[in-house]
Amino acid sequence: MIFVTNAEGEVTYVSPEWCAFTGRDEASGAGHGWLNSVHPEDREIAISFLSSVHAEQMEYTFRHRLRRADGSYAWVVGGAIPSFGPPGRTFLGYLGSLTEIASSGSEPFTAYGTLARFVPPPGHPATNPSSVLELVADHLLMAHGLIEQDHAREMLPVLRQALMTAGRLLARNISEADQSGRFH
Repeated sequence: MIFVTNAEGEVTYVSPEWCAFTGRDEASGAGHGWLNSVHPEDREIAISFLSSVHAEQMEYTFRHRLRRADGSYAWVVGGAIPSFGPPGRTFLGYLGSLTEIASSGSEPFTAYGTLARFVPPPGHPATNPSSVLELVADHLLMAHGLIEQDHAREMLPVLRQALMTAGRLLARNISEADQSGRFH
């Protein structure tokens, strides 16, 4: 499930997979509306952690519970990569993903986050990307997480540029749909 945020930390794009998973539409996930799908016990943790992430403008990983369309909750792990652009490495926002995970029983029963390299877990079969652009974004996020393991750091600038472009294209698709009245 792909998402994009702007420089203010507001969600500008949620994928159709997020909408199907949560039973909510794109408009209700925009801004900070996505927080309404986070488990009530995890919501304050999410707000606090993501506020610090936004201030640091770093990669992050965050594990929490997300409400499914049927009202039950599933554990998900999400994270994002910051995008920077001109002039002077201006912070533009994040491109990230969420993946449903099975609990192994060894994790804490609470939401938590880390400021560190984001390596997405393998995709969940129930939330396959619905467009080629979302599939590309998924693969770019996975490649970004794996690059340091292969000692190919010289590829990071190009990969980050590709992530920024994918995020802009995804956000633009929603913005154009909103302007055409799709959400109204």
